[in-house]
Amino acid sequence: MKNQPALLIVDLQNDFCPGGALGVEGGDLIVPIINRYAEWFQNKGLPIFVSRDWHPEETKHFKQHGGPWPVHCVRNTKGAEFYQDFMLPENAIILSKGTDPEKHGYSVFDAHDSENRPFIELLKNKKVNELYIAGLATDYCVRMTSLDALKNGFGINVLIDAVKGVDPKDSQKAIEEIKSMGGNLKVLQDVEAELKVIGQ
Repeated sequence: MKNQPALLIVDLQNDFCPGGALGVEGGDLIVPIINRYAEWFQNKGLPIFVSRDWHPEETKHFKQHGGPWPVHCVRNTKGAEFYQDFMLPENAIILSKGTDPEKHGYSVFDAHDSENRPFIELLKNKKVNELYIAGLATDYCVRMTSLDALKNGFGINVLIDAVKGVDPKDSQKAIEEIKSMGGNLKVLQDVEAELKVIGQ
């Protein structure tokens, strides 16, 4: 089967970057690298998906309604906006997750586009069989998305120079778990070499 890659950028939002409601330390430092990945995929005409937490004001995800987290990424607020230095590609498909007040929605496989089409349907429509995953946070949404991708039969590559986690130890455990399930770890140099041969 022909390799059809896509880039998935997870939750690069204000509330997950330093100064945000759930800021990941160093979360802003991966943004320039993610921009370079996005530029490569865009130049090759490959699909780019960008996810965002897009919570309602009342959700079981938040502490005040019995959940584990402080209020963050409430739809149409500043905290839910993409981080200012992130250069959102023109062709990117935006996916919203955490929209159901009864579900946590960590995985991008729980997300839908603006026409309410599920992520997995979009991947199948574009014949994508391999994902390159960047973003926040390694130990939560990146982990859950990666494991869901593997369970659904997709090849995955976690871009370890373009992810950051909440807790360093938990993030390392997440990376080891993804590797043990068949996921790959790559950096920009690897991906540039792979993409150069596409379309030649």
